[in-house]
Amino acid sequence: MIKINVIIENKSWKKKIKNPKSYLALKSKILSKKIILFKKCNCDFSILLSGNKEIKKLNKKFRKKEKITDVLSFPFHEPKNLTKLFNKNKNVYLGDVVVNFYKINKDSFKIEFDKLWIHGLLHLIGYRHKIDRDYNKMSKLENSFLKILN
Repeated sequence: MIKINVIIENKSWKKKIKNPKSYLALKSKILSKKIILFKKCNCDFSILLSGNKEIKKLNKKFRKKEKITDVLSFPFHEPKNLTKLFNKNKNVYLGDVVVNFYKINKDSFKIEFDKLWIHGLLHLIGYRHKIDRDYNKMSKLENSFLKILN
């Protein structure tokens, strides 16, 4: 089972998703039923729904990049430690994801939002994309998660 803790930093979110907490609770329930990892393990993570100002500040503080971005991920565990925790069926806190409202296409808002938070979630469970091979693997996994959600 996966649980998402939602923090709304920027009120603009409610213009596009009336109740982000309910929206994400439904999405996490779907993933929990379909993804083997989340069936076996109780996991939770936090999503901060931000705007440009908040995400730029976090990007500068933690990544030393003074720019606005679409999504940030802050894994709580090293990937090698996660595997051990998952195998023990422990309650696992995965980390934090920050999503920027203003970097989402307004015409397909929910679809784009789902892409970003799923991307962030995959980083929390150990996926990276520094080289093309890893990017392609992560991209395929993102698409499979998105198919399950839609």
